Parts: sequence; structure tokens; C-alpha cells
Amino acid sequence: MDAPTTDAGIYARESAYLDCFVQFGEAGDRVISLSFPDQPDEDSAEDHPLLDRIEDYLNGTEDDFADVTVGLTVPTAQRKVLEAVREIPYGEDATVEQVARMTPDLSAGEQEDLTQVREALAANPVPLLIPDHRVRDGPSAAPPPVEQKLRAVEGL
Repeated sequence: MDAPTTDAGIYARESAYLDCFVQFGEAGDRVISLSFPDQPDEDSAEDHPLLDRIEDYLNGTEDDFADVTVGLTVPTAQRKVLEAVREIPYGEDATVEQVARMTPDLSAGEQEDLTQVREALAANPVPLLIPDHRVRDGPSAAPPPVEQKLRAVEGL
């Protein structure tokens, strides 16, 4: 991403491909939320380099957004899961069990750990930047039609 800013704000741009808006909240140089509303917040701006990158991604440019700084305000257990999900490469997917194995202190053989993975995926505050759409048998924080289109962009 371009040079970090110290501003906070909400940014949104309509995506014809997704048939909704892509909206994110930023505080300083950290993205703290990302959603796909039908209408953006009234005070949102549509000019931001990250929105340009997301638009390029939706048009087929490979981007894993690994350099985008995310400010996760979730419990530590969820943070560990989401950090593991962020390591799934562009164009590849994983199962909930694989994510559990990738996450420190979790086991793919423990039902409680698999539930923890699913709960973290569902609570993901920044879908796309933390690509929960790459977990093929888990919930996504993105709406199902958006999740399907994100998977299609990456050939999943």
C-alpha cells in the first residue's frame, strides 16, 4: 500500500462485479473493518489506494493484500486463527481442519478446536484482507454471493 496515513475514515466504492459496495474503515495505517453493504455509509469517501487495489483484484489482478496492515480487535484465540488464514496463498484453499493444524495450540482432531476455527471465520472483521473465502468448508464473514465471487476470482 502507499505511504501510511494518520487519518481515520470510511472508504467505499461500488463494485459492479460484486453487485454491492466494498467498504472499509481505517484508523491510522490500519484497516479495522471491511464489509460489502448495499449502500455505503453517508460519510464514506471513494478515493483510496486500497479501493483501487481491490478493484484491480476483482478484475483479475493477483493480489494477496499481505502488505495491508490490519488492526484486529478480536480475542486472542480468534486472532491466531485469522492470522493462520491470512497465510493461505492466493488461488489456494484449505479446509477447517487444515486451518486448525496451521493455528498454534489447536488440533484438527478436537471438535472444540474446529468450532473455534469456524467461529473465528464467521467473526472475521476484514474478509478479503483475511481471506476466509479460501476456507472451502468454513463460514465466511462475507455474504454468500460475495464469497462465491471472491472464490471465482481466484479460480477456487
